[in-house]
Amino acid sequence: MALLTPDDLYNVSRQFEKNNDIIKRATGQGIRDICESVYNTKLGNEKIGIIPITAGNGIIGNFAESLFTITNYLKLDGFITNHTDVAGYYDAVNQNADILLMADDYVFIAHNLRNGKIATNHVCTGVIYAEIASRCKYADTKDILVIGLGKVGYAGASHLIKKGFNVHAYDPDNEALNNAIKELGVHPYDINSNGKKFCMVFEATPNENTITKDMISERCLVSTPGIPCGLSSELGSDYDVDLVMEPLLIGVASMLYSVI
Repeated sequence: MALLTPDDLYNVSRQFEKNNDIIKRATGQGIRDICESVYNTKLGNEKIGIIPITAGNGIIGNFAESLFTITNYLKLDGFITNHTDVAGYYDAVNQNADILLMADDYVFIAHNLRNGKIATNHVCTGVIYAEIASRCKYADTKDILVIGLGKVGYAGASHLIKKGFNVHAYDPDNEALNNAIKELGVHPYDINSNGKKFCMVFEATPNENTITKDMISERCLVSTPGIPCGLSSELGSDYDVDLVMEPLLIGVASMLYSVI
């Protein structure tokens, strides 16, 4: 979770509402409906224990509080444990939590103590952002562009391949790209000479300006959890792009729906 800052987590509900409006406009459905469709689950009245973790670089300011806000927004019974780390885990279990949320420098998980299901944020974020991109109502093709094949991008690309999309992918790391070609069957996208434009783009990198005018068609949908955003505001405006980019709630919602 090292890429998130307190500024990224400020007013998560307001950021989510803005993005949810974009998702509805571009796909015809909101994030709750999409999550229910992907996972075939519905949130109930689950009790969510949020455990602050001090390992590594320590606690990100507002992170636990933002997760608490998210659980309330999703109409779940969330609470932050009084203690951190193992003591916090003990608190959560003693308070009869159904699902635990916790993150360190390497992984952010949701663990359902009732059914044993466990989910990681990088997989669930990749899946849901890829799914959003794939639902662009203006699309008349199964071609979709994936930029970035790290943990999040690979998970999203895998999800799209399973759904039958023609996934064109780019990553400057040749090893990552070649692995995705071999393991998933993606088509390599040459940013220098490909010339193909897409109306559906899933971007999963921690870099700015990864999306160029040569990649996108007008009135396209760009879905990205990346921080910072890979699409410049100027290009987004010029091409009338529907941009979905929200730093936390969409991915957390995907995690929770996946473990119900």
